[in-house]
Amino acid sequence: MNYYACSFSSPENDNLRDMFMELLGDIGFDSFMDIDGGFEAYCQEQNLNENEINEILQMEQFANVRFLKKELIPDQDWNATWEASYEPVVINELCRIRAPFHKVNDSFKYDLVIEPKMSFGTAHHETTSQIIELMLQSEFKGLDVLDMGSGTGVLAILAKKLGSDYTLAIDNDEWAYRNALDNVRLNDENDIVVELGDANSLNNRLFDLVLANINRNILLRDMKEYVKCLNDGGKIFFSGFYEEDLVLISKEAERLGLTYSNHVTKNNWTAAVFVK
Repeated sequence: MNYYACSFSSPENDNLRDMFMELLGDIGFDSFMDIDGGFEAYCQEQNLNENEINEILQMEQFANVRFLKKELIPDQDWNATWEASYEPVVINELCRIRAPFHKVNDSFKYDLVIEPKMSFGTAHHETTSQIIELMLQSEFKGLDVLDMGSGTGVLAILAKKLGSDYTLAIDNDEWAYRNALDNVRLNDENDIVVELGDANSLNNRLFDLVLANINRNILLRDMKEYVKCLNDGGKIFFSGFYEEDLVLISKEAERLGLTYSNHVTKNNWTAAVFVK
């Protein structure tokens, strides 16, 4: 699968930068990497639509952002691109997410190995690190867990290491599906079930806890399906949205019978827990 790397100059501040990235995410970009003077955004070759990029660039708040260049990256070259910049992530001094080429460090209670391919979910972004932070504060032993929009499978893998029972990871992207299968094997958590699908694939299966690190629009669209598959008393962890969007997320969650529990915020990104 080929990807396009599109380089952009940085917006004026971090909030505008995050907003710009979220808008790129809405039109098919699924990974981002800092570069000198800006960042690169990556999307599958067939998903690139320069007209949609230009529409974002024409927004008043992004008047100073420039589209620097576009480069086609063949499938086989992607790992080398990641390895050049990938560093381990440590969360709460308990959990480290590292690549296979990093040395083992036994000082961490949970040492997860994630092959840094194109799939979202290496914990470098706040949306993933925050939901992991919440997971480390929660009980997973004996629970049936769904990781919806699983990307690399990092959340499902951590859930299993925290003691979850039946654990299902679902993503609608074939690259993410294959990457999650690889990462499950790397972490010796072969009991995790990995499926290629979306919210329509749940088929009335029931879970005690749902992890949904996606984005605001998909969360609002599919939340009703997540609630249907959640046992009474179960929890849902939502991530992938801005702090100001918590009002919208909470309103829809409450309409569907969920109750707000708690949330964390960093750099305006938010992860929240709700109970059925």
